Amino acid sequence: MKDVPAVSVVIPLFNKGPYIGRALRSVFKQTFQDLEVIVVDDGSSDDGGNVVTNFNDPRITLIRQVNRGVSAAMNKGIAAARAELIAFLDADDEWFPDHLETLIRLRNKFPRSGAYATAVLLKTEGSEYKMAPFAEIPKAPWEGILPNYFRAAAMGNPPVSSTTVAIPRAVLTDMKGFSEEAWWGEDTDLWGRIALRYSIAFSWEGGGIYHIDAANRACNKIKPVPMNAFVVHAQKVLQAGEVPEGLHDDLLEYIAVKQIETADRNTEAGRPDLAREILRNVDTKHLGRRRRLSMLKTYIPHRILIATRNWNQAKE
Repeated sequence: MKDVPAVSVVIPLFNKGPYIGRALRSVFKQTFQDLEVIVVDDGSSDDGGNVVTNFNDPRITLIRQVNRGVSAAMNKGIAAARAELIAFLDADDEWFPDHLETLIRLRNKFPRSGAYATAVLLKTEGSEYKMAPFAEIPKAPWEGILPNYFRAAAMGNPPVSSTTVAIPRAVLTDMKGFSEEAWWGEDTDLWGRIALRYSIAFSWEGGGIYHIDAANRACNKIKPVPMNAFVVHAQKVLQAGEVPEGLHDDLLEYIAVKQIETADRNTEAGRPDLAREILRNVDTKHLGRRRRLSMLKTYIPHRILIATRNWNQAKE
């Protein structure tokens, strides 16, 4: 195909009109510019789509669809992408100028990896930038193949995020893209499925900014989650005896992390019964205290729990 770009940038958009311009500007400030941008407007009711068209850049493709959720929007963007390497960016976040350059370098150095990720900084309104709490990753300025994705994701923030990752098209095809059955945890589900089959390359250079305070983040929705998507997949892989050598124990701890996170979300959503059911099935060697605290929260009256959470967030 003529003039195929080196990288396709996929941005899902849903009611992020105040932020999408910032995200696009960060893409067009990249030191690496052999790219196309595919924005999938997932049924927004604000002016986000108009902000995109006002850029009037021929490298932008805007796709509009009825609201089907972030996974469907991501998959739509993947299907429309022309490049063999597909980078993702949340519409309310932004990249540092050397982010794509770093991803391309990782791709050239580690062509068989399943994903290429960079570090991410966290920011709330009026706050200083702070590095996400990564763990079990060699110190900066190291870059290379992660020693153990599941150990890193169990002990700290997942080293892959939907704001700073690029994935080869062949890997996305192998994984069948993002799960459209999950409205929460669909991103970490995909990263985990990839990590069970491929190595993950990581660099402290490049990177982006995750704006925690941005409105309408899907992860901020509070409603019940019967089961975490990756936990379902991982348990099937374990039962089939298909876990790669050396990952078994760390995978179990990561499953426990996702179960506890899911239980906490159910508690906040007013379903402590569902949370307790999940917590009773947590198998962990290192997260016993965290599990007990989560179980304790299921017995706190919901109004007190929410008031305490809001008070703690206001202090941060």
